[in-house]
Amino acid sequence: MNEFLVELTTRIPEGTEPAEVDRRRAEESVRARELAAAGHLVRLWRPVGELRSIGLWRAADEAELREKVLGSLPLWAWMTPVITAVTSHPNDPGTSDPAP
Repeated sequence: MNEFLVELTTRIPEGTEPAEVDRRRAEESVRARELAAAGHLVRLWRPVGELRSIGLWRAADEAELREKVLGSLPLWAWMTPVITAVTSHPNDPGTSDPAP
């Protein structure tokens, strides 16, 4: 699987009933757990005070990520994505072997 850094900004349409927002947010939480269990959602962060998330996601390719993974999120219709394909860096301390 390929990895992607995904920034999602959520904009709730004006006039949306609060109950609809609450329903979608609850469904979003369930779906995020399902995607994590399936190995698609690796990490997820939220900048303080913003309706935006930054996550590390995995999918076969960007088309699968957009259509089948992110597209399955209940809030997807209200999201603006910025998707960046990423790969390991040779200096990443999380993947380097410790010196002997």
